[in-house]
Amino acid sequence: MTSVWIGAPVAACLALWCAVPAQAQQANMSFFVTSAGPGKGADLGGLTGADRHCQQLAQAAGAGAKTWRAYLSTQGAGAANARDRIGKGPWVNAKGEVVAKDVAELHGVNKLTKQTALSEKGEVINGRGDKPNRHDILTGSQADGTAFPPDKDMTCKNYTSSTQGAVMVGHHDRQGLNESAPMLSWNSSHPSRGAEGGCSQADLRSTGGDGLLYCFAAN
Repeated sequence: MTSVWIGAPVAACLALWCAVPAQAQQANMSFFVTSAGPGKGADLGGLTGADRHCQQLAQAAGAGAKTWRAYLSTQGAGAANARDRIGKGPWVNAKGEVVAKDVAELHGVNKLTKQTALSEKGEVINGRGDKPNRHDILTGSQADGTAFPPDKDMTCKNYTSSTQGAVMVGHHDRQGLNESAPMLSWNSSHPSRGAEGGCSQADLRSTGGDGLLYCFAAN
């Protein structure tokens, strides 16, 4: 068999040509799960810090031209509802798949699964049964995307605590310990807990999380 040598310039062009479709899809994406959290447990620097994290990851993936918001609710005076922060939709992942056409569908019968709730890099996030499990996504929200009453902390002090408190999480893979509605919920499965107070990186990891967020393009 005769071997064919491809020069460096040609090889580089071929590599670039192969990369263009993936880059174009990521530029068009309007939803992703963060590939990593900020690293301080549920202390995200508040909503501002969480939004900044989404924006920075989107920028690195080539989708920074949009305004990105973290899907998070807050509690107390001036409480924010996650559902009101993320625009009107539709939202597509890094592979161009529609996960929800609007806010109503997102909080109804959406298309979020382990295979569609991809990272900004277009990668599948570990779920239940994988090692390590990373399916707990921070939301601080009730199932309809609204804030919890202020009587019990469900946001790790509005995302400023990495020690005491609790934060509501959802399961991006729609799997849990049983088939109950909370266990299958993408945005409101259970509050965090752990030996360090409930909001540390170690605590989030102990129940199957890693301080990850849902990010949505709001425009």
